[in-house]
Amino acid sequence: MPHILVTGGAGFIGSHLCEELVKDPQNEVFSLDNYSTGSEKNHIEGVAYIVGDTRDIERKIPFVPDFVFHLGEYSRTSESFKEPEKTWSHNIEGTFRVLEFCRKNNVKKILYAGSSTKLADGGDGRNQSPYAWSKAINTELIQRYNEWYGLPFVTVYFYNVYGGREIQDGPYATLIGIFKRLTREKKPLTIVTPGTQHRSFTHVDDIVRGIILAAEKGKGEGYCLGPKTMHTIREVAEMFGGEIHMLPEKPGDRKTVAIDLTKTEEELGWKAAIRLEDHVRDFLKSI
Repeated sequence: MPHILVTGGAGFIGSHLCEELVKDPQNEVFSLDNYSTGSEKNHIEGVAYIVGDTRDIERKIPFVPDFVFHLGEYSRTSESFKEPEKTWSHNIEGTFRVLEFCRKNNVKKILYAGSSTKLADGGDGRNQSPYAWSKAINTELIQRYNEWYGLPFVTVYFYNVYGGREIQDGPYATLIGIFKRLTREKKPLTIVTPGTQHRSFTHVDDIVRGIILAAEKGKGEGYCLGPKTMHTIREVAEMFGGEIHMLPEKPGDRKTVAIDLTKTEEELGWKAAIRLEDHVRDFLKSI
């Protein structure tokens, strides 16, 4: 049976990936998660859960996986200004250890979950926050490991993922998760000034489908997973309806994000199937 390791497997996206992977009886799926944002509530039957940090991967994983899905990193832009040490240790040190583990054990392939912040604001987005910089550097480090050591890899880029199990409260909450919570609580929706920031929003089911296609068919750098349609933050708030309250600008808040789906569509045959408007409409009907 193929041994598959998912770092961050108890998190929002990682749990959905584990849920899909374990459907194949040929797969033996393991999760390595430090539960900084993951939760036991996200555990999927049939998945083996290992508590630990990616920095300790060699000690925590006593077997050689055939494939590694590396999703387990620090993943909030504005919070990374407050927690640079955590950003560095989880993203730079953690990913280095994961790559060394894959190199030493001749892992067949690693998939890395990159961030679309690297592609924001004409490429300047990569330097706008500790988080964005760390993610951009890691995409380059993985390419170097391929050149230096022949480590097979594929890198995908996520665009504002939403859907079931998203975090809705606290400093690591997603935008759509926050809007859902505030709507349920009948409170004003808070958006960061100026509200004209453009984003591409991707449903987690589409993301998981893209991840698996990239793992099966992809090779190397540059698979963007997001819809071509962009929305401003204010437009998204208006989909939910109700009062809007403006917040001060935040550091590292990118204004535009580029998305090039050419490679993704041609090599993977992937396109986003779920529209944000439909998801919000269904949510509003359910409350």
